[in-house]
Amino acid sequence: MSEGLKYKAIRSKVNWMGNPYLFIVGCPRSGTTLLQRVVNAHPQIAILPEAHWIYQLLTEATVVTENGAIAPALIPALLAHPKFGLLGISHEQIRRLIGEDRHVRYPSFVSRIFDLYGEMQGKQLVGNKTPGLVRRLDVVHALWPEARIVHLIRDGRDVYLSMKNRPLHLDPVALGGWSEDLVSTAALWWEFNVQQGRDARRFFGSELYCEVRFESLVTRPGEVCTTLCMFLGLPYSQGMVRFYEKRKRKRASDPSRASLRDWRSQMQSKDIEMFEAVAGNTLEDLGYSRACSHPGDELVQRSTRRRNLMLEQSARSTEIWAGRLSKFG
Repeated sequence: MSEGLKYKAIRSKVNWMGNPYLFIVGCPRSGTTLLQRVVNAHPQIAILPEAHWIYQLLTEATVVTENGAIAPALIPALLAHPKFGLLGISHEQIRRLIGEDRHVRYPSFVSRIFDLYGEMQGKQLVGNKTPGLVRRLDVVHALWPEARIVHLIRDGRDVYLSMKNRPLHLDPVALGGWSEDLVSTAALWWEFNVQQGRDARRFFGSELYCEVRFESLVTRPGEVCTTLCMFLGLPYSQGMVRFYEKRKRKRASDPSRASLRDWRSQMQSKDIEMFEAVAGNTLEDLGYSRACSHPGDELVQRSTRRRNLMLEQSARSTEIWAGRLSKFG
């Protein structure tokens, strides 16, 4: 079968609506890089690495006009973004994507970048893995309403252990005030990210939104990959489960099992109590068992105050983004 006929068949099978085809999101340190590698190993889809520029550029008033078209300032801003440079796309390639169309709208321009990346990878379908987009799925839906969302969720206590070893640069204002207490900060941050993703389900519905548990991905990869392929409208590929065999540095065994966190053996009891005082209800809602059934009242009250401050900040941010997105309506 020729490449053209092959891609035509793919489009028909998956009801192809254009790229970006999907976004992999989740609280940072939840294992989204592992999921990216798994999905990217499918022969029909490429996953573009973290692309914070997708939404960060929209915060600059000079890169997009009032009617949503790209402005001349976009190209230098895009090329200057450190994450974009990792794609290996040149200035000349970007200019060719624009061509003579001086009124190309921002969503269409980004779609062309995804298409180009797919050509470079020899694949028609292209997605992206940017964990932080879990907090800006309203932006994703406004710009690409047909894009699929794969939301990876991991036990927050294991996420904390990962954050402890590789701290995130968190905004103290967004978190309702800075705290030197990494445990409660991590719990609040994890809960907020997870809830933001789950709340966004109303935008997408079951056809465009899929939740994946990290624990299942590691322990039952074949089952999870089968579900993912069904969600994406793609045939199952064994290569997803064995993605690590194609990496430049081959390993003797599946790297997804190499360095798993285990809060039960690696967290101190006082830290478990503090984490669950903040996010225990969310853990239970997700089916993760508590270890501390009655955390201290003072811890719970303090976390409630910080959560309310953070939600107020989030509401203000949503209002700002609503204004930015109005030009794409």
